[in-house]
Amino acid sequence: MFSSKVRLVAPLVALAIGISSCGGENNQASNNSSPAAEGGATPATNTATGSSLSGTVKVDGSSTVYPISEAMAEEFQKANPGVKVTVASSGTGGGFKKFCAGETDISNASRPIKPEEVELCKKGNIEYIELPIAYDGLSVVVSPQNKFVECLKVDELKKMWETSAQGKVTQWNQINPKFPADKIGLYGPGTDSGTYDYFTQAIVGKEGESRGDYTASEDDNTLVQGVSADKGGLGFFGYAYYENNKEKLKLVAIDSGKGCVQPSPQTIGDGTYQPLSRPEFIYVKKTVATRPDVKAFVDFNYAPANQKLVTEVGYVPLPSDLLTEVQARFNSGKVGSVFEGKGSQVGVTLKDLLKQEK
Repeated sequence: MFSSKVRLVAPLVALAIGISSCGGENNQASNNSSPAAEGGATPATNTATGSSLSGTVKVDGSSTVYPISEAMAEEFQKANPGVKVTVASSGTGGGFKKFCAGETDISNASRPIKPEEVELCKKGNIEYIELPIAYDGLSVVVSPQNKFVECLKVDELKKMWETSAQGKVTQWNQINPKFPADKIGLYGPGTDSGTYDYFTQAIVGKEGESRGDYTASEDDNTLVQGVSADKGGLGFFGYAYYENNKEKLKLVAIDSGKGCVQPSPQTIGDGTYQPLSRPEFIYVKKTVATRPDVKAFVDFNYAPANQKLVTEVGYVPLPSDLLTEVQARFNSGKVGSVFEGKGSQVGVTLKDLLKQEK
């Protein structure tokens, strides 16, 4: 679990980026609950802080977005001890199932809501407000023992992960004849993961489709451990998980046709790290959006002074102009998705989509 005291990375620039792994996001509802958010009845209001708020805010969903919500919840509860914010991580898909069933107030997502999830929410009579929360660059990593991979082309990644590679593409020299005949060990999140969805859309060309003979884990930290210990291993996950484990991993640059680029706060923020830069989201249930405890927590997430928390956990904050757009979207109670329920899309300009709604 990420501690909100272990936060890394640096600021950002501007631009809205596009929006899909072989295996699932953390299903850690019990292990990844925010420490300050576990158990018991709602704490008594501490009037010494000046906050009279009370209540319980339930958050679940993406393991990629989890570190942001955990950090925000910890700081928010210090200022508002009468509010308990529970943060769990069932994966983007698992989170939407709970959200659309009315079990949570906020659903974290590392991709936009899918058409089938839109329908699920309709059946559950759940309206939602879609809010971008930060930018991420999916990070492709290998073991530090790997001395031959510095950069991979998108086509090389596709050759490695596409459905037809299953049981056939098993050695590095099949990806590039310059590589040795070492065995490839693949690691990735599961099929409930928004990270899996985005990666397969961006690299393989079809969301949710890839080879199945790889090591999948619901715990991104397990993926880190697997890759770091496997000389021929390769995996992918959100940038924050690389940043928090960089001593155990070697980052691979990606060539999408314009040269090799590594993810960094700058390349993620300005969109030059393609096609694996993407926005992350929170979805707020419409019926609770004006409830004082929920509204205060969401507002806390978008306060300019709190964007340092996004940076510290390893992601890239929204630029100030887009932050204003998102705050206006929330305050107006605008329901639905700017992606029209189409799910992961690569190369879409989020900023322009938000402005089109006006």
